[in-house]
Amino acid sequence: MKLKTLVAGSVLAFTASMAFAEGAPKYAADVPDNVRTPDVVDTEALGRLEFFDGMPRPETVNKVYDNLDLMRSTTAFLDGMKIASLRGLLMGYGKEGVAPNEVVLHAGLMDARSIWLTPNTTTIYIAAHVDTSQGPVVVDAPAGILGILDDAAFDYVTDIGALGPDKGKGGKYLVLPPGYDGAIPGGYFAFESKSFDHWLLLRASPDAEGATEGPVAKIKERLNIYPLAQADNPPAETFHDFTGRQYNTVHANDFDFFEEIDAAVQANPAGAFSPEILGNFAAIGIRKGQPFEPDARMKKIMAEAAAIGNATARTLTFSPRDPGVFFYEDRQWNSPFQRQSHEFLEEGARMLDDQTFFFYYATGITPAMTSPPVGSGSIYEVGAKDVDGDYLDGGKTYSVTLPAPVPAKNFWSFMVYSGQTRSILETDQKSGGIDSKSPDIVANEDGSFTIWFSPEPPEGKEGNWVQTLPGKSFNVLLRLYGPLDPWFDKSWKPGDFIPVE
Repeated sequence: MKLKTLVAGSVLAFTASMAFAEGAPKYAADVPDNVRTPDVVDTEALGRLEFFDGMPRPETVNKVYDNLDLMRSTTAFLDGMKIASLRGLLMGYGKEGVAPNEVVLHAGLMDARSIWLTPNTTTIYIAAHVDTSQGPVVVDAPAGILGILDDAAFDYVTDIGALGPDKGKGGKYLVLPPGYDGAIPGGYFAFESKSFDHWLLLRASPDAEGATEGPVAKIKERLNIYPLAQADNPPAETFHDFTGRQYNTVHANDFDFFEEIDAAVQANPAGAFSPEILGNFAAIGIRKGQPFEPDARMKKIMAEAAAIGNATARTLTFSPRDPGVFFYEDRQWNSPFQRQSHEFLEEGARMLDDQTFFFYYATGITPAMTSPPVGSGSIYEVGAKDVDGDYLDGGKTYSVTLPAPVPAKNFWSFMVYSGQTRSILETDQKSGGIDSKSPDIVANEDGSFTIWFSPEPPEGKEGNWVQTLPGKSFNVLLRLYGPLDPWFDKSWKPGDFIPVE
């Protein structure tokens, strides 16, 4: 009797369950179709995704995590580029035997043998890895220079020299580590930074005859980087002259990129980088105080992400689609600083494509690069395509005309860079460009200048010629030093690259 009751109860329960499944629940919601997840979803990127009433099945779970890791790694490449770029500079010096707070300089000017992002060959470059991990550091800067100090995230700390608080007279800068609560002595321009690692870049001009020996001697007389703890008896500075040296300061474009990021994360306090970017790094195994040990699956995904990120950065840099980076509606000249913000902001939004463009192509962040005072600092325009929108080809001949008068208080220059390295194009021409102070340059009758870019100089144009290389792409930076009002109000426009048969 008891068994019959249990069986009868089970049948009733099963029947009730079936009725519940076949009919609407008593407390049924009106669920919109756009909230439900079908059991089968076909996608372009991942193919078929399958679910059990919204729950992803095992094969779908694997696909999604592979895709998520690829997305996170690609984002880490693009948004972490600024960190890797600065780290590449510091690692480049370190590999050549330069210790933190020692000075690298190119006393004989830069040339294509040294791989830097978009340097010039007209000014003396001085650089250092300023490290505050052991406490505050003094930078005793000489007079007559133009310089910047950026932190480990390649964020701006201060200008030094003509556009800094010393106003070009020289002075002692005190770089404080994060959270420093010690005494700050008088007589310093003091700046607290959010990182330990910094990149110091200073530039000085050759003398009126173009010689560098005198200016370099003055730099060595004064420039010194040392711990504040040794301020009473500063040690002598160590200088490394890298003129003509073959070395690299550009970040990697493969899996090694992520190892450079990990090195930066380990070397700096957590507050050096934004929580969002650290969260993205953590999602792919890069965490402060922990070893970076991706397995074979993750290494493969990260190598793929680097390839995708590199292609994306090159596209944003050399073939931008955003009208906002172009200076003029009818010209190819463009810049990631066109929006006049060194933080890449527009109406409160960070323009991430501009940020990627800049850090893939160039180095050194300062407000003076985006919106300098009229007649001061310098501005930059990038040219990678000719008037027809085709990439510049080193096997062809092009002409570019700068209308008169060129709005530069000091001087103007063209520099030619490799499409591969974004460093000076490797040719037989040491200068890698031309400027208005070049001794053999000739103006047109109306005061304008026409410059020629080709493997060989057109007849009679040798003084106005920049060498390119067949089979190699190239791009050009136009610099105006001390830009004047006609540049700012766009009443002056440089000509485009015109192919010449």
